[in-house]
Amino acid sequence: MPNVSRTPVAIVLYQHATETASLRRMRSSLVRGPHVKPLHLDRLDERLAAHLDGLVVAGNHAWSVCAAALERPSVGVIFAATVCAVADESAGAGINDRLSQLLALSAALPSSSAGLLSAFGWLEPQRLRGVVAQLLKSDRASWRSIGIAACALHRVDPGLISARRFEDPDPTVRARAWRTAGELGIRQLVSTAAAAASEEDPGCQFWAAWSAVLLGDKEYALAAIANAAAAPGPLRARAFQLALQAMSTQNAHAWLKVLGQDPSNRRWLIRGAGLVGDPTYVPWLIQQMTELKTTRLAGEAFSLITGLDLAYLDLEVKPPENFESGPNDDPDDPNVEMDEDDGLPWPDVSKIQGWWAANAGRFKAGTRYFMGEPLNRDHCLQVLKGGFQRQRIAAALYLSLLNPGTPLFNTSAPAPRQKRLLAQMS
Repeated sequence: MPNVSRTPVAIVLYQHATETASLRRMRSSLVRGPHVKPLHLDRLDERLAAHLDGLVVAGNHAWSVCAAALERPSVGVIFAATVCAVADESAGAGINDRLSQLLALSAALPSSSAGLLSAFGWLEPQRLRGVVAQLLKSDRASWRSIGIAACALHRVDPGLISARRFEDPDPTVRARAWRTAGELGIRQLVSTAAAAASEEDPGCQFWAAWSAVLLGDKEYALAAIANAAAAPGPLRARAFQLALQAMSTQNAHAWLKVLGQDPSNRRWLIRGAGLVGDPTYVPWLIQQMTELKTTRLAGEAFSLITGLDLAYLDLEVKPPENFESGPNDDPDDPNVEMDEDDGLPWPDVSKIQGWWAANAGRFKAGTRYFMGEPLNRDHCLQVLKGGFQRQRIAAALYLSLLNPGTPLFNTSAPAPRQKRLLAQMS
C-alpha cells in the first residue's frame, strides 16, 4: 500500500480559514438578529465548529495559513487565528508567541479586538486558564482588560474584589471590571457600583451604573442610565433597553412622554413602547405600521407585547416593490449602513387590526406584558429557550432584573453551551 502524505492540502486549509472568517462575520449579525432563533444559531455554530476543527487538527500548517491572512486583518481572521494559537500546546502554560502577536495586533487595531475576544468566548474555559491567568497579571492595561472580558464571557469571577480590579490605575480596565460585576450578578457590589457611577471617567460611570441597575439599584443608578438613554452616543441603545425594562410602568410612561416631545425620537418611542409592554400602546403601534419607515419596527414592538410571530401566523405582507434594504451596489450612494429592521416581517395592518379587535380584551391596561404574558420568570425562561435573538436578549435582562444577583445569560455564547446552561436553569 503506497504511503499517503498526511500533510494537509493548502487549498483545503485556506477554505477552512476563509469559511471560518465568513461565518464569524455572519454570526456577529445573527446573535442580534430579529429573525434568528437558537435553532438557527445552532446550525451555524455546527458549521463553524467543523471548519475550526479542520484548522486545529492541522496545527502548524493551519497557523501558516492564518498568519498569511493576518496581512489583511479582520475580525473573522483574528478569530480563526486566535483559536489556532490557543490550540497550540504551548498555550496551556500561558501566552505563546502566536498569541502575543495577536494581542499586539489587537492593541494596534482596536476595531479587530472583537475577533480575539470572541475566540476566547468560543473556546472552553479549561483551554484558557493559563492564558487568562497571565493576562490578568500583566502590567499592560490592554491585556488586563482582555483577561477580565474573557472571564466575563464565561461568567467567571476574575477576582473583582480579591484582586481589587476596581482600583486599577487604567480607566478602561476599571470600566470592564464594573461591567463584569453586573454580568456576573455579584449582588454585594450594588452599593459600590452605584457610588462609582459618579466616577470622572465616562466609561466607568456608564458601566458602574449599568451594573448597579442589574444588581437592583432603581434610584441613582437607574436615573444615570435613563440620562444615557436620552442622549446620542455609542451606548445609547444598551442604556435605553435596560432603563425601560428596569423602570416601573408608570415611570416609563412619563419618561417616554418627555422623549416623544422631539419628533426625531419617533423610532426610539416605538422601540420603547414594546419594551414597556403596556397594551395601551398597541393602537398607536398599529398606526405606526401604516408608514413605510416605521412599519417593521412597530410590528416588532407589537410582537414584544403580544407574543405573536407575524410571519408564522401569516400576519405579514410582501415587501413593497423596488424596496432596497441597507447598502446597495451603487458606489456613488453614501448610505453604507445596514438596515436595522432587516429581517423583520412586514406587518399586514388590516389583519393585525382584526386580531387586536378580537383579542384586546385578554390584555389589561397598565400591566407590563412580555411576549404575550404578564412579566414573570418562567415565561422569560421559555422565551430564552425558543424566542428570536432580540427577544432572548430582553428575556435575559428580565431574568436578572426580576431576581438581582442572577448572572446575565449570555445569548451570544456558542449554542451547545447555551443549551447546557438552559437545561440547568429549568
